[in-house]
Amino acid sequence: MNRARPRGALVLADGTVFRGTPVGAPGIATGEVVFNTSMTGYQEVVTDPSYAGQIVTMTTPHIGNYGTTPVDDQAARPHCAGLVTRSLAMQPSSWRSEQTLPDWLAMHQIVALTDIDTRRLTRHIRMHGAMPAVIASDETSDNLTELAAAAPRMGGLDLATGVSTLEPYRVAAITPRRAKVVAIDLGMKRRIVTDLTHRGFEVHVVPAATPAATILGIQPDGVFISNGPGDPEPVTATIATVRDLIGRVPIFGICLGHQILGLALGARTYKLPFGHHGGNHPVLRTADSRVQITAQNHGFAVDLTPLSGPGPGRRAAPVASEYGPIHTTHINLNDNTVEGIACPDSKAFSVQFHPEAAPGPNDAKGLFDEFATLVTGA
Repeated sequence: MNRARPRGALVLADGTVFRGTPVGAPGIATGEVVFNTSMTGYQEVVTDPSYAGQIVTMTTPHIGNYGTTPVDDQAARPHCAGLVTRSLAMQPSSWRSEQTLPDWLAMHQIVALTDIDTRRLTRHIRMHGAMPAVIASDETSDNLTELAAAAPRMGGLDLATGVSTLEPYRVAAITPRRAKVVAIDLGMKRRIVTDLTHRGFEVHVVPAATPAATILGIQPDGVFISNGPGDPEPVTATIATVRDLIGRVPIFGICLGHQILGLALGARTYKLPFGHHGGNHPVLRTADSRVQITAQNHGFAVDLTPLSGPGPGRRAAPVASEYGPIHTTHINLNDNTVEGIACPDSKAFSVQFHPEAAPGPNDAKGLFDEFATLVTGA
């Protein structure tokens, strides 16, 4: 007699239930459920610290077909709260694979479900917004609905401090050394350090709450503000640090670093209904109207209205600030949100997307070269 397959459940805060097959670690986890539209790069997604506190739904139906390899890890361990797929490959087919995705998830204690109707789940999130949820390997576990309803919402959560490095460390330049850069770690992906060191930067990585005086004491030629998870507004120590650095050293920020720079310049941030998560987001570069396809992972966006006053609103540029005019350099073509800003007088700029991508696309990699030019003058 065939034994029935075990069943797990994803229960949303509004009471909606999705049942599926457990394929990761046994147990229960809570987090904000979001969807990611990337067709590849599931290992980079799961290990990206920006996904801390989130249950990731992959919209691509078939996940895990090329297995896993430590080369693709973007951090020492996965940071997402859980993973949801439509169909998960139990037997990978790739010369790079060292472990199946189910075994890898179980090894890292990540609760995961497959056989979920991810199309229905994605439509539900698009209609009702990203929301807290509970993912359980056993659908009969007690109080799943209550746990989902009681799970914290992303707004107001400082998750970046929890995933930042505990101690500062230094990474030598891979190519001939051109300059010294301090990277403020808010949940930085490994590929970012690689992209910086490949451009001749000696990188000094510091914790999120490092004060400006300590950073300036390292005598950097530039400062990089990394990606990271959660709401940017509660990360007050980093905002204060960046505010003290503006105009004193060239600055480049991505993702959460973009939001932190915006707040330091006097803008505000706001929660998006379901965020931008995936590797196929079109972004308009305002300087020449060229469109770049970008990788993104964020639930908040920058609003320049507090600086511009009544008028054009969130995509206004340039706007006045005490640090000089602020230009909107990039705009999301899906929803017109601000995807990039620059304050030339203070040698500071940032983008909401991920130019390092990992695994791709690579349209925006040139931004690291722009930072190198800003820092070195050549």
